[in-house]
Amino acid sequence: MAKRRKVTEPSSWLGDLPGPFLDYLAGRRLEEVECIIPDLAGTSRGKAMPSYKFRPEETFFLPISLFYQTISGEYVNMEIDNQWLETDVVLIPDMSTATAVPWADDPTLQIICDMKTRDGVELAIAPRNVLRRIVGLYHKMGLSPVVAPEMEFYLTKPNIDPNEPIEPPVGRTGRKGASRQVYSMSAVDEYGPVIDTIYDFADDQGLEIDTVIQEGGAGQIEINLQHGDPLTLADQVFYFKRTIREAALKNGVFATFMAKPIRDEPGSAMHLHQSVVDMKTGKNIFSNEDGSASESFYHFIGGSQKYLMQGVPLLAPYVNSYRRITRDGQSAPSNLEWASDNRTTGLRVPQSEADARRVENRVIGMDCNPYLAIATSLACGYLGLVNRVEPRPAALNEVWETDDDLPETLNAALDRFEDASELRSVLGEEFSQLYYDIKQAENEEYRREISPWERQHLLLNV
Repeated sequence: MAKRRKVTEPSSWLGDLPGPFLDYLAGRRLEEVECIIPDLAGTSRGKAMPSYKFRPEETFFLPISLFYQTISGEYVNMEIDNQWLETDVVLIPDMSTATAVPWADDPTLQIICDMKTRDGVELAIAPRNVLRRIVGLYHKMGLSPVVAPEMEFYLTKPNIDPNEPIEPPVGRTGRKGASRQVYSMSAVDEYGPVIDTIYDFADDQGLEIDTVIQEGGAGQIEINLQHGDPLTLADQVFYFKRTIREAALKNGVFATFMAKPIRDEPGSAMHLHQSVVDMKTGKNIFSNEDGSASESFYHFIGGSQKYLMQGVPLLAPYVNSYRRITRDGQSAPSNLEWASDNRTTGLRVPQSEADARRVENRVIGMDCNPYLAIATSLACGYLGLVNRVEPRPAALNEVWETDDDLPETLNAALDRFEDASELRSVLGEEFSQLYYDIKQAENEEYRREISPWERQHLLLNV
């Protein structure tokens, strides 16, 4: 987040807000404040209020049952004592996250809140707290994880009828976007107004973009973020998802973070670059003094191979997620092999100098909750460090199939997560059981659905 700066009224909390917000406000009166939290899906929920009713030192409340819903809004009965008392949990504004809502009609501020019980204990099932828990485990070892997410998404024509296929948008040429134009600057320019709006909104919020590229799908864009603290980067992805959607709507198109929105087009990932530094020396523990790869580097990879297989539901959380994971060369590996500079492996080691040695997790889908996906990926690396897990030998060629491919369905992935005792322990058993129950309910809800394909091909032919 951007550095803070003072204005002429030091006694006012408004005067201590980040510089980009004060530039956005430009002397206007602040009208509204949004106190928001990321739910299990990673979307924002919360309360909006007139600015005069907000004070940073105050607490706000939401019912804990907002974590008991599936993505469709259905409530799930679980083995939770007094589940339906609808008890309130406490929202505490984290003022370091304060930023503008530039698409709002009136000057508006949004703030991510921490969540605690009424007894002052961090709410274990809140996604932001799950990530904070994992980062804390690293800190106890004198280590600090560093991440850099890459966000892929599609711009599409507005899809009004869910029974109709999703189509690429019409760009400035008047033609629909064409696929396989990866890294094409003209393809990026085709959707220039949307990209410009994203830049403008990001600038108003003090969010920094590293690069923007055209990906391989029709209307598919990738935005890369700079590396940094995991919680800060998860907050940025959370904000960016909302920002990108609003920028697209402002220009008459949709932005979707579905893992596989269009048949026969590549899926959308959230590739995650990860490294770990020693908190005392500031040095990357993945490299030895002579620049060679360290034992910690290999143990992090070993843990990723062993435990990520159990944590797939947090990286690929919906039935649609598994349509993205393919063996046919669409840059979505179905394996957890590792190699240097090899995009067919689920774990890639990019070419870099020794101090920037890192592991890229290419399995995560963009439909993930960024807090939970980053927490899970780092938790697997942490377990590898603690248990000194040795990785399999590096892949020397293209990898299309292995003896232990990723699960092909959400149901199969949940079966592995159910028995993942070590991973569930570090993520928190209360959270893990809640997440498992919600995903089981979503999977069952999907299994009851009759798809357009079934109506098209079975209604009159069987």
